[in-house]
Amino acid sequence: MDAAGGTTGEAAEQGLPPLVEPVAELSADERALYSRHLLLGAIGDEGQRRLRGASVFVVGAGGLGAPVLLYLAAAGVGSITVVDDDEVDLGNLHRQVIHSVAAVGQPKVESARERLAGLAPGVRVDALHTRLDALNIMALLEGHHLVVDGSDNFATRYLVSDACEIAGIPLIWGTIDRFRAQLAVFWSRPPAPAEPVSLRDLYPSPPPPGSVPSCAEAGVIGALPGTVGSMMAMEAVKLITGAGRPLLGRLVLLDLLEATNRTVTIRPDPSREPVTELPDGSDDASCEVRSPELAEVPTVTAVDLGSELGGRPGAVAPVLVDVRGAGERSIARIDPSVWVPLDTVAEDAADPTGLLGRAAAQGPLVIYCKSGMRSARAAATLAAAGFAGVRSLEGGIDAWIRDVDLSLPGY
Repeated sequence: MDAAGGTTGEAAEQGLPPLVEPVAELSADERALYSRHLLLGAIGDEGQRRLRGASVFVVGAGGLGAPVLLYLAAAGVGSITVVDDDEVDLGNLHRQVIHSVAAVGQPKVESARERLAGLAPGVRVDALHTRLDALNIMALLEGHHLVVDGSDNFATRYLVSDACEIAGIPLIWGTIDRFRAQLAVFWSRPPAPAEPVSLRDLYPSPPPPGSVPSCAEAGVIGALPGTVGSMMAMEAVKLITGAGRPLLGRLVLLDLLEATNRTVTIRPDPSREPVTELPDGSDDASCEVRSPELAEVPTVTAVDLGSELGGRPGAVAPVLVDVRGAGERSIARIDPSVWVPLDTVAEDAADPTGLLGRAAAQGPLVIYCKSGMRSARAAATLAAAGFAGVRSLEGGIDAWIRDVDLSLPGY
């Protein structure tokens, strides 16, 4: 990755040829609907007809997918496929503006399809309420001109990137984190003289599981996915019509809190082996693969923990340790519990007079977080520091809310 100002060749400076052939003509209603596009020299009648002929595959109907879907449909993209296996939750609505309170509990793809039908009735929307995996993704991508990835986990991002690299389909990619975001375009077989660039040229492999907090753990400002998703939709418009200079070979870094942005160049890694096949299908993109040391951490289910906390004759009740952030704890917590944020666990464990040492003197420790990943890391740290009998709450507070205490709010 180089400093801003570099290019991936002449094509990067001059743009790329249009990705999609135009349909024969626009109807009178379409000319009225897209009149502001027709006035733009870079789009015009031909560009709008290319948009009508385009088929775009959108991964996710959440934070990034919401503005992507709204603006692609509003722009007149002829066919959109959206895939997401999640349902609308009340905590989604501050950023996933395609959904509404009335849609809570409904599959996100169905909610999105209903919204787009009212916004752009001439656009075909195929809603797939399913999870992408190595078995289905290649078949699902067939017939689409490009992919926009608005997924929220590393496994799916790398699965989508690898599939696009194999298929030779351009990929518009974005990620969001609190107030910051990244945005790029990848394409394994772009027209010459542009150089092929993949996500793995930028980030060769995913970070270790649990090392990067999700939006559900760290939070995200609602306007951020709106900003980035709109930019992703614009990249799709540029690729489809040939307008402007797409972000192929460039990475945009945004910080809305500081109101800054910068662009750096991405170059292909000559030592990287091209991706030619996906895993055999036994690997599900939804699975969180734990390191061997975390896999050995003892766990307890929410139901069993509830029984232990309820008291059994002669048994010492476990002591709960919450390793989440302050914001998460303010939303929901299991009481009583000791609060030791994950990044302070090792330091506290080394102090015999620390919170953890005092807690361990009262009973066996059970560590919890949101989903069980951070608590497993904390439990492994404590075991290495000499703490005995430490367990991690399997599934975290999510499992506790689902199986034990439905009165607590999820997030």
